[in-house]
Amino acid sequence: MAQNIYLSNYELEEAIKIFFDKISPLNQKREVIPTWEGSGRVTAAPIFAKISSPHYNSSAMDGIATLSTKTHGATDRNHILLEEGVDYVVVDTGDPIPREFDSVIMVEDLIRVDDKKVKIYKSAISWQNIRPIGEDIVETQLIVPSNHKIRPVDIGSIIAGGVNEIEVYKKPVVGVIPTGTEIVEPGSELKIGDIIDFNSRVFSAQVGEWGGIPNRYGIQKDIYENIKSTVFKASEECDLILVNAGSSAGREDFTSKVIGELGEVFLHGIAIKPGKPVILGVVNGKPIIGIPGFPVSAYFIMENIVKRLIEAYQGIETRERRVVKAVLSRRVMSSLKYLEFVRVKLGFVNNRLIATPLSRGAGATMSLVNADGVLEVPQSVEGIEAGNEVMIELLKDEDDIKNTLVCIGSHDSIVDIGGDLLHKKRKNFFLSSAHVGSMGGIMALKGGETHIAPIHLLDMESGEYNISYIKKYLPGKKMALIKGVNRIQGLLVKKGNPLNILGFEDLDKEGMRFVNRQRGSGTRLLLDYNLRALGINPENIIGYEREEFTHLGVAAAVSSGDADAGLGVYSAALAMGLDFIPLGNEEYDFAVPVEYLETEMVKSFIETIKSSEFLRELDRLGGYGYSNIGSIVMI
Repeated sequence: MAQNIYLSNYELEEAIKIFFDKISPLNQKREVIPTWEGSGRVTAAPIFAKISSPHYNSSAMDGIATLSTKTHGATDRNHILLEEGVDYVVVDTGDPIPREFDSVIMVEDLIRVDDKKVKIYKSAISWQNIRPIGEDIVETQLIVPSNHKIRPVDIGSIIAGGVNEIEVYKKPVVGVIPTGTEIVEPGSELKIGDIIDFNSRVFSAQVGEWGGIPNRYGIQKDIYENIKSTVFKASEECDLILVNAGSSAGREDFTSKVIGELGEVFLHGIAIKPGKPVILGVVNGKPIIGIPGFPVSAYFIMENIVKRLIEAYQGIETRERRVVKAVLSRRVMSSLKYLEFVRVKLGFVNNRLIATPLSRGAGATMSLVNADGVLEVPQSVEGIEAGNEVMIELLKDEDDIKNTLVCIGSHDSIVDIGGDLLHKKRKNFFLSSAHVGSMGGIMALKGGETHIAPIHLLDMESGEYNISYIKKYLPGKKMALIKGVNRIQGLLVKKGNPLNILGFEDLDKEGMRFVNRQRGSGTRLLLDYNLRALGINPENIIGYEREEFTHLGVAAAVSSGDADAGLGVYSAALAMGLDFIPLGNEEYDFAVPVEYLETEMVKSFIETIKSSEFLRELDRLGGYGYSNIGSIVMI
């Protein structure tokens, strides 16, 4: 039998470290459950969308669906007549858009002629007022990462992404054993000296609240062999055991001796009041905690040790919401009609808490999944200017936000994968990304709103990537490049390339429909440069005005048949089963102020992208070279 350790005086954190070091690694079990049963559960693997949402093109307004080319030339002085069944169909919000139409005109912008005819006084553009396939969620997109506690809003996005089963950590089964000759069950007829056992019920409720499954055993009188046999039984049936009372130095306080005989006592007593006579040990390979009988002492042990242990089995921490001050990074407009809730991303940059508004669309469920907090814009306020200090209700622990690496710039799926691996390797670190294009990333660095910015900007004169733009837009600022990947840019087309599209020169073919990236993205700059070089007028390209914010969004548009071609990376084409016409290699790097290079978050990020796990993911995606990944170029 191990030596009995009695009434030591360890500091709380020291005691916890000793305990967790002794029981590490925990046996974190996994199971697969229906997605709709996942609220409060913790993901054991990242969850990627299997389908796009919406999975069909739908109307964003009440009005008429028509072909934009039929509306060209409409003005206040030159109304154009449209006939139902010939030129348009009536649609309500959410209705599918027939394949032959590419725009929706709001009912407010129609002049009714009769039951079958309307006049319009304003031209429509391609994809006006249409929610395209994948506007909210794009097939293969990361919905939630590993070690993520699933919320109701997450369930909606996971199901919308076509994922009906998820892998989660099993809830730990926690044995609760009340002991003491003097305690009785609730509802018993009381006599002098009886104490109603409510501690074990409180423990069970706390265990359930923290994500565990309580398994309460009957009251054990102060009979040594009875307590011993119940503890052993619990060690075979449960993942961890709580023994209430019997941890002090009285004649019938048997818990320490029982644990020592069946397993090992790591320590008995910590330097807190109340709660000193706690026992930490192991029986049959299962952690066991002897908890003092006094209710307040028991509460502090449960909150400081047991809660942490139950969370460790699930890989999360319980988070409490707070309201904090933050600086708004972008202007927020409101309509004076509503109290508006704006979802925001948060990050500490330059010792300031920066709040970046997320998409405010009514169908954008991912803005809830990605939100760190909520900004309330009062009904009487028309808008809030960038740079103003605002109050944010936290949806995420403030310490987690302080440990969040803010990443704003060009989109690539490798950023999501890197963020997931970063959090998996260093559970106290997170990565928050926003896809605003390479130039958006440069501007975020200039405004002190991000730690790093993914960019791929080609200097058309020197042929050099990224460095000249940093020098031009961030003069006098000490900057560096964390080398990322070489990736292939090209045209994404349907399997078999039915329109025989070979390069940029084919984008203005008659009837060919294109899907573009947003202004300021490196891909858009590459496109515009080549169009100018070839003398192609963008106005002659059908769909040039249609913008997607990710490569996967472009791929989804082509895959669904809504466009014939789009410019993007090879990995997006591969993910969507498209053909790919390579047009050149580019350098996708991460711009970072030199002052952040020595921070733990950035160092951990560099370590992550150099890891074998990350490189395997790059190989799986395809189309990436990484010979210099993680190296630093000082500018």
